[in-house]
Amino acid sequence: MNLDYIDKTNEYGDNMVRLYNFGKAEAIKFRDAIQQTIIVNKKLLPLTTLDFIQVRNCYLTLRISDEDEGITTIDKVNFVCDLTLEGYVQMVLLLEPFCKKETKGYKFLYDIDSQTDFLFSPGGTW
Repeated sequence: MNLDYIDKTNEYGDNMVRLYNFGKAEAIKFRDAIQQTIIVNKKLLPLTTLDFIQVRNCYLTLRISDEDEGITTIDKVNFVCDLTLEGYVQMVLLLEPFCKKETKGYKFLYDIDSQTDFLFSPGGTW
């Protein structure tokens, strides 16, 4: 599984942080890490701590927040995803289809009016 940042994905200046190049087994590991670390233990999850994720040009930490804000950054290298506990529960539900079978589909892992989207795509496309 690879993690990267893509700047200016459309004419509005939006961008995305993307997890891609993975199969069912890694999707399960990612879902389980969110479930255990964030939802159960209520701790933040720096994705660099997951040995199955290769960082390409950015770093992302998932953390619980009082509001669903999505992904933010100050330097386009270090990113933080701030979601409520319910937001992470929803994210786990969005990951389920990738954990049941190999697929070429994709999902954006939250639906927030934010400049940065969070793409989960085995093939890297959207």
